[in-house]
Amino acid sequence: MAILMRAPEESASWEWELNDLAQPGLESALLVAARMTAVLREHRLLDPDRLAWGWTVFGRGGIGLGADISLRGQLDGAELAQKVRQAQPVAFPEAVPGYFVVSGTGTWLDAEGEARSEPGLVELTVYPDERNLAAEVAVFHDIWGYCDFKGVPHPALRDRNAPRLAAALRDLEALLGAPAQPGDPTYFGQADGHGIAEPDLIDGLGPDLTDKL
Repeated sequence: MAILMRAPEESASWEWELNDLAQPGLESALLVAARMTAVLREHRLLDPDRLAWGWTVFGRGGIGLGADISLRGQLDGAELAQKVRQAQPVAFPEAVPGYFVVSGTGTWLDAEGEARSEPGLVELTVYPDERNLAAEVAVFHDIWGYCDFKGVPHPALRDRNAPRLAAALRDLEALLGAPAQPGDPTYFGQADGHGIAEPDLIDGLGPDLTDKL
């Protein structure tokens, strides 16, 4: 059961261009997803249970169709690649996955240090483009930043959770052999290094973002 308020778009994201790590394509993307997910699972940030993707056609872009698979056990690139191909829409035999999203449940720590489970705590997206392989890690909750979505500072909550996310991002950088690049800022925040940029405070409060939750 979800406990935390979740933003409709990421509060921070980190990106990697991975052409130097693996060849573009379906199998490579799933293998990268499996390796990155293993790191996030080790940090208890993502226990995957679902793989979703959208179909795209070269020269046309997304076709508005998607699919998903329930995950059991380890991500297996070879096995999943076969299942993905079998799900190809009949009306679009040239369609390929434009992205994969690995989602599941993660663990966060409340202000008293109690571990709590939350669906969608961290999401991993891998882009299996035929020419460029890329990946993104995104977060959607306020526990990683200095203020909650109402603008009220909660440094104790941030201090219990942000270091865990930062450690996972550093381990992903070591795995991938490249530093993470900050994703585009959104209404709900932006990445700063391995954390979330602190907002400008007015009278000790950050911006109230709940109007778009």
